[in-house]
Amino acid sequence: MSRSVALIGAGAMGGAIGTRLAETRTRLLVFDLDPAKVASLVEKGATAAITAARAAVEADAVILSLNSPKIVRAAVFGPAGVAEGARKGTLIIDMSSIDPQSTRELAKDAAAAGLRWVDSPLSGGAPKALIGQLTCMAGGDAADVAEARTVLAEVASNFTHMGPSGAGQTTKLINQVLCALNFVAVAEATALAEASGVDAAKIPEALRGGRADSAILQEYMPRFAARDYRPTGRIDNMVKDLNGAQDLARQTGIAMPMTVVCAEIHRLLTAIGCGAMDQAALMEFWAARTPPA
Repeated sequence: MSRSVALIGAGAMGGAIGTRLAETRTRLLVFDLDPAKVASLVEKGATAAITAARAAVEADAVILSLNSPKIVRAAVFGPAGVAEGARKGTLIIDMSSIDPQSTRELAKDAAAAGLRWVDSPLSGGAPKALIGQLTCMAGGDAADVAEARTVLAEVASNFTHMGPSGAGQTTKLINQVLCALNFVAVAEATALAEASGVDAAKIPEALRGGRADSAILQEYMPRFAARDYRPTGRIDNMVKDLNGAQDLARQTGIAMPMTVVCAEIHRLLTAIGCGAMDQAALMEFWAARTPPA
């Protein structure tokens, strides 16, 4: 175990990243406000830390997997945060999905505190993290990004340096636009197939290799057809990311009419109580009934 890594945030995504790191013999120190999430990783070989600062004390690198810029800032610069415990020059790899401007501000403040910052949001979700096949898009100094690539070597199979600080988060917003539109398109097509008497579960195989094919079609149309809502992500997290994309579009003057409609569908589902559910619950948009418990 040549490298010590601190993980701050052990939710669905952070927990999967932590599991993979622990299984690949990284010395992992973990902090989360939820003791049960920490305990789950301790069972896999991680060491619990009572604060983010304590987790960072012995760490060569710190991975953040959190849910908003406010939470990221508190975890790093707040009381008992990473900055209190980390050695000068420690690399912080923020795998959260937050907006580019907040990332640039966090990176600037980290530099002032003697820390290095790479934004490395991801695509592939928990299933890909568990098998070490995440796609990561990184922003930051080239040397720091190269080091982050090494830290995440067992977690990510596709790691691309996109540019300076914030470029990774910008790329993630673009990724989320593409994913969200595809999710809605596949859900809508599933509803059409069902209404027309076609077995939607057979469509992915029928379209495999054609222009309509995609990873989302192959994974999600069978789940849409089966109403398989097992959690691998959250609709309300997609709302957050689509809000970020729309904010960026306003700043750059780009029209995104399809994204607007897609975001409204996600907001509607959140409003009726589906926000914590997986993207598979998009089928509830076409269901004139109360969402399942």
